Amino acid sequence: MFIDTIKFNIKIMQLTFIKNIQFTKLIKADGRLREFNFRRYNSDNQQPAIFSVNVVDNRDNRIIFEMKQEDNIWKIIKQPSLPVWIVQNENNFHESIEEELKNA
Repeated sequence: MFIDTIKFNIKIMQLTFIKNIQFTKLIKADGRLREFNFRRYNSDNQQPAIFSVNVVDNRDNRIIFEMKQEDNIWKIIKQPSLPVWIVQNENNFHESIEEELKNA
């Protein structure tokens, strides 16, 4: 019989849905209310989540930095050229990320 000689090779593909998270928060930094934009890079369970954060300085230059979670605290991935007013607000960024993740 013709059907008896056909072999089926079926592969199952698993799809994982990872929700995209992006939000904006107004945070007072360096004496001004500034708009910080947060965006989580999509990552699977094997890699830790990383947030990209960007803000405009007094000269309209966009400053971009990243944050990752260490010991359940979101911390800035150190860069040598970050302004002091960004580093001083690390705790505010942590609170903003945690609040958004709780509501997501």
